[in-house]
Amino acid sequence: MKLNLGNFHVKDLKFGEKTELKDGILTINKEEALGVVREDFHITEADLFIVRPGDSVRMVPVKEAIEPRYRVGGGAVFPGVTGPLLQAGNGTTNALKDMSVLVVGKHYGGFQDGLIDMSGEGAKYTYYSQIKNLVLVADTDEEFERHEQQKKNKALRWAGMRLAEYIGACTKDLSPDETETYELEPVTKRSSAINALPSVVIVLQPQSQMEEAGYNDLNYGWDCNHMLPTFMHPNEVLDGAMISGSFMPCSSKWSTYDFQNFPIIKRLYKEHGKTVNFLGVIMSNLNVALEQKERAALFVAQIAKSLGADSAIVVEEGYGNPDADFTACLVALEDAGVKTVGLTNECTGRDGASQ
Repeated sequence: MKLNLGNFHVKDLKFGEKTELKDGILTINKEEALGVVREDFHITEADLFIVRPGDSVRMVPVKEAIEPRYRVGGGAVFPGVTGPLLQAGNGTTNALKDMSVLVVGKHYGGFQDGLIDMSGEGAKYTYYSQIKNLVLVADTDEEFERHEQQKKNKALRWAGMRLAEYIGACTKDLSPDETETYELEPVTKRSSAINALPSVVIVLQPQSQMEEAGYNDLNYGWDCNHMLPTFMHPNEVLDGAMISGSFMPCSSKWSTYDFQNFPIIKRLYKEHGKTVNFLGVIMSNLNVALEQKERAALFVAQIAKSLGADSAIVVEEGYGNPDADFTACLVALEDAGVKTVGLTNECTGRDGASQ
């Protein structure tokens, strides 16, 4: 599979008569964009704001972050979610860089709700303070969202994805500033020089421990709680196959923007053929019952071993209950003879003594 990401660097945002990108300036027709947001009748009020690095602005409660994109040739940016299924990770996708679409709600209370400061001390702790943001502030008529502490935020999150697709479509007839190409040879068809390098697989554990629908990360629209570990091409993750759920504390949550720009995947691509043989992604899940955790760990270890992985990086979203899945995978892989490193958010408390 070969993915070309056509990058368009956004120098600034403004509202105007026509949604277009010209000389690095993204102009947004506000009413047209809000019309896309209001396609869901559950959206009762909505407004758009532009916030830039250094602005004296605090955004809360943040529900989602998305990089605007356009799939060249047509099709949903998020297949199985915003449109029919199609193969992600192959072909050309345009991306608006140095900016994001942020979705902010009106009702705080969920511990999954994020906070972003664009200036001051708090700005040090989020990279969204370093980029331009088109911010959708909206409310819905969903009583569940108003009263539940653990919110699903579906109307708001989907509105953000539709908005990101609408913005990204302004690149349809434009040439990108630069193109990043991501391509891996089939595992069994690689050169002897690449096969001689230490082979590594990345194991992703997206948030999927909620047994009730509507909370978990989605893989091509499929609730990851219902998955067994499966082998995926890393391009699929970078190209819209994965979207964020609406559960887990925001400090350990992967937004859709994070999936689209997954740093460790991009780093392994840079090292592929130089220092490592990057095999691909084992997409795992997080479970509640101990037997489910053990089953997933066995599948992960078997896939890694069958691929011939010398090493693995296990990456966890969340903490607490998911730590059991995380450590189970580490143990199962090491027991299978695969050298393993765990990568997780720092959550040790002020004294460094918590888990």
